Formats: sequence, structure tokens, C-alpha cells
Amino acid sequence: VECVNCAVTLTYHRRDHRLLCHYCNYAEPPPSACPKCGSEYLYYVGVGSERIEEEIHRHFPKARVARMDRDTVAGRRQYESILSAFREGRFDILVGTQMIAKGLDLPLVTLVGVVLADTALYLPDFRAAERTFQLLVQVAGRAGRSILGGRVIVQTYTPEHYSIQRAAQHDFAGFYREELAFRQQQGYPPFCRLAALRFAHRDAGRAQAEAERVHRLLTDYLRRRGFRDVELSGPVPCFFARVRGAYRWQIIVKASEPAEVFGGFPLPAGWRLDIDPVSLL
Repeated sequence: VECVNCAVTLTYHRRDHRLLCHYCNYAEPPPSACPKCGSEYLYYVGVGSERIEEEIHRHFPKARVARMDRDTVAGRRQYESILSAFREGRFDILVGTQMIAKGLDLPLVTLVGVVLADTALYLPDFRAAERTFQLLVQVAGRAGRSILGGRVIVQTYTPEHYSIQRAAQHDFAGFYREELAFRQQQGYPPFCRLAALRFAHRDAGRAQAEAERVHRLLTDYLRRRGFRDVELSGPVPCFFARVRGAYRWQIIVKASEPAEVFGGFPLPAGWRLDIDPVSLL
């Protein structure tokens, strides 16, 4: 079931018995039958923190389990409350999203499990492997921070990928070498710099037409100004093609100095220029 405002599927939240969009907060009750074929045989698939918590309760019925995600943590007070209780031993198992992976000192933790380690590995962003490696190394750091020692178990569909292999070995230098070779081969930073031009409009046709128009203007501008080391990618819909009712398009620019490229280019109204973008999604 897709969100009415965003090009993403809704996520089922069992506690509230509703389908929720994690981008615009649109919510609706779950259907009693399939909206396409009318079948009443519906199954909930996927692995979220709520589902993991249910499985843990099923396999370890006596364990005291806490969960930390956007449903259970609405502010810093709740965040600190759950963490304090876990540190003090009032919970045996803590289930959570990436918010529990970074910067937490939990000396009593001796086992960490990572479910679906490849979730972000194949996103269309050149930093996908780097972010996966960072996250795995960070979450592994939650175990074995005392004399008790620790163990980390990672579940993945691509155990052969170098980011997962190097994270399992805690091999920063090895990951750096392989990732740098990939970046150089593909011409990504640090061997160039990027700029992202993005446009959003509530009319799909207008968004596409404007993206194609600016691409033509930019191509002509680069030719007239004699920029020969600049590469354009796009225009294409963004990975999240529609958010909050607006259709999103982007043009990615590879250049040694993007600021010089756009120094004399009059950016039309409604466009956003992001030099050295943190994300390409």
C-alpha cells in the first residue's frame, strides 16, 4: 500500500494497528482485503524493530526486552530513560534501529546481533558501502567493551561484499584500499567533487519538463564557457521520486571545482544547488 503523498510504501505498525508513511506521517487503517484483487488473504512481511521484538519474545519468553525506535522514543527524555534502565540491568535485551548503534557505552553487553546488514548497501549512492561499513563497525563496538568480552553476529545476504568482510575483521585499512580503488575507477570523490541540482513540483509533467529544460541550458552554458572536465548525469527522478506531494528531479554534476562552474550560471527559481552533497538520494 503506497502513501498518497510520497512514492514510498506504508509501514505497518502493530501497536497502533495502522499503516504509516515515515516521510510525511500520513496514516490509514490496514485494508481488510487486497486493494488490487480483493483477496482477504493478507500477510505482513518484512523485518522491522517491532517484528524483531515479537520474535525475541517468542524465542526468549522470560527475557525482559526494551525497544528503541521512532515509535517508542519521542524525545530525549524517553531515550535516556530506556538507556538508563538497560545499563542498570532492568532489561536483558535491547532492540532498536540505527539510533542504538552509535556512541553508546554499554559495558555489560556481550552479544550484538545485526539483522539485514545489507539494507543500505545497494542504495544508489556512492557512499553506500562506506556507510554500511561505518554502521557495522559502530554497532560492533557496543559489545566487548569490558573484561567480559563480546561477540557480534551479522545476518547478511551478501557476506562476500568487501564492506561486510572488512567490518567483520575490523579492518579499516583494508576497507579504505578497496573503497578508494572503486571510487577512482568510477570517478567519484575524492577524485572529483559533486554538485546536485534538484527541482520539485506538485505537477509531475512540469517537474520533468523543467528538469530537461535546465539540463539543456546547463549543457549549452558549459559548452560556451569551455568547461571540458565537467560531467552531467541526468536529469532523472530522485530515488525518493515524490515526497509530500512534490515530484523530485535531479541533475548530478561532476567537476574539479563545482563552485566555479556555477559562478556564472543563473539558477532558475525553484532550483536548489547542493555542492558536495551528503546524500544523492
